[in-house]
Amino acid sequence: MQPMRAVVIIMVRATAWLCIAAGLMVAPAWAGDPQQVMADLSTNLFAALEREPPAARQNANKVRPLLDHLLAPHFDSECAARLVLGMHWRTASPDQRQQFAAALYQRLLRTYAGAVTDWTPDRFKQLPVVADPAALRVTVHTLITNSRSEVVPVDFRMHETEDDWKIFDVVVDGVSYVRNYHDDTDAEVAQKGLDATIARLQRIDSGTVERASASSAKRVR
Repeated sequence: MQPMRAVVIIMVRATAWLCIAAGLMVAPAWAGDPQQVMADLSTNLFAALEREPPAARQNANKVRPLLDHLLAPHFDSECAARLVLGMHWRTASPDQRQQFAAALYQRLLRTYAGAVTDWTPDRFKQLPVVADPAALRVTVHTLITNSRSEVVPVDFRMHETEDDWKIFDVVVDGVSYVRNYHDDTDAEVAQKGLDATIARLQRIDSGTVERASASSAKRVR
């Protein structure tokens, strides 16, 4: 009886392992699915814009809080700031890092809020994600038809965090938000210091939007 019991135990354990393995194989390719995150984000954005009066929808300052509410949970502002600052991130204090990340994120909102107001479901097309399921970074490609009937590629670079997949860069027609600001701020931080750069970014003046970033936003309007 003892040998037979041992065989039964081994078979039960083997069956349990196969069930677990089968469950793993049918699990989603990505935890949280970056494509679904972007699909939900765009759906919620269009629904929120649709609820706004036409006058408010065309006012970028009115749209910014709405965009912030939807985007903030899905945007990794610290990661974006770290990439923008590059080597300067290592010497920045925790307070400087936090202030720079917040100011940079607000600049993103200011730069793209005007463009987003013109987006509609029929002008927005999200393409399937083609990437290794084990990848920790993916790019979600979208196509935006702007007001001049031009199709502009807008890519959202995302990475997997402990919470979910989050955006850390937006690339409009090949122009990277992170790369733009890295090029603009690297020399400035080296010459004037990080505090001066933070102060510039924090200035509340719609006329101070950097030319390169402003031109990127115009492409998708």
